[in-house]
Amino acid sequence: MTRPQGNSLSMHKPQSKMQGVVFDGKLRFVTDYPVPEISPGWALVRVHITGICQTDLEITKGYMGFSGILGHEFVGTVEQCADSWWIGKRVVGEINAACGQCEMCDIGMGRHCPYRSTLGILTLNGCMADYCILPIANLREVPSEISNERAVFVEPLSAACEILEQLKPESWERAIVLGDGRLGILCSWVLSTALSDVTLIGHHPEKLKLAKWQHLKTTSKIDKIESGADIVVEATGSPDGINQAIELCRPRGTIMLKSTVATNCDLNLAPIVINELSLVGSRCGQFKDGLKMLETYPDMPVERLITARYPVEDAITAFDRATESDSIKVLLEMT
Repeated sequence: MTRPQGNSLSMHKPQSKMQGVVFDGKLRFVTDYPVPEISPGWALVRVHITGICQTDLEITKGYMGFSGILGHEFVGTVEQCADSWWIGKRVVGEINAACGQCEMCDIGMGRHCPYRSTLGILTLNGCMADYCILPIANLREVPSEISNERAVFVEPLSAACEILEQLKPESWERAIVLGDGRLGILCSWVLSTALSDVTLIGHHPEKLKLAKWQHLKTTSKIDKIESGADIVVEATGSPDGINQAIELCRPRGTIMLKSTVATNCDLNLAPIVINELSLVGSRCGQFKDGLKMLETYPDMPVERLITARYPVEDAITAFDRATESDSIKVLLEMT
């Protein structure tokens, strides 16, 4: 069925200025940021709720050299685009805006388009504002049975699902996930849907308690864990995490790197060569996978990971809260 096309449509004309969380060398909340205008093929989305991610925190330390509106995890409603079918739809959005014309785009790898922009990370203003814009092709409708509080986890959950797409693990394989932050917990939950032996290692008893789901094992005693895992996921957010992952992985095993950190670490590459380890970078996932995971496992307790919620005008306080050791996911609510 062909969707109707036409001139730019909207539920109502937005104001010319909006609230937003800006980083331009300093983290600021502003009330006079220009509402973005859409180009052909793009949509204007009214943001309802957005999450603070570890990547956002790293950007405030200099990661990617980004300047502008922060944020890439959101749920919102489409207010303006040329495709009338989308108007009024509750959506999440793939964060990479690809050029659609290069070799990577031709093979369906727009996430790695060399000319892409990335929401709130690379040359594209993010979603910690009243409005954000994305290509219509990036939008994914949120099923009615998935609440905003669950849907806001689609971006990080899809990143966790990327592990299954990249590795396609066998059910008998043993996995260890390093890091009891939000991404580490989500990775351990996703792996638990495919493997019977998954252990999450962290330093925070309260987070490990929250991570309990299905048959997942948790521990803070890394020295008690048997090495030789088939898969080790590094999601500590620490520069030293990869060294721990190398120690825990079996010869010819696979290490998945999920952390994006702005600082360097000393890395001994000899064990990687000697043990013939596969080192796999793993970044964004496809939102269809995250949405499917929420639909397939309605008991996956992602809401349990919400540490605090703040109105957007309290963004500076919210960012401070997100840096505290007991924090997992801090949300900003647009007013």
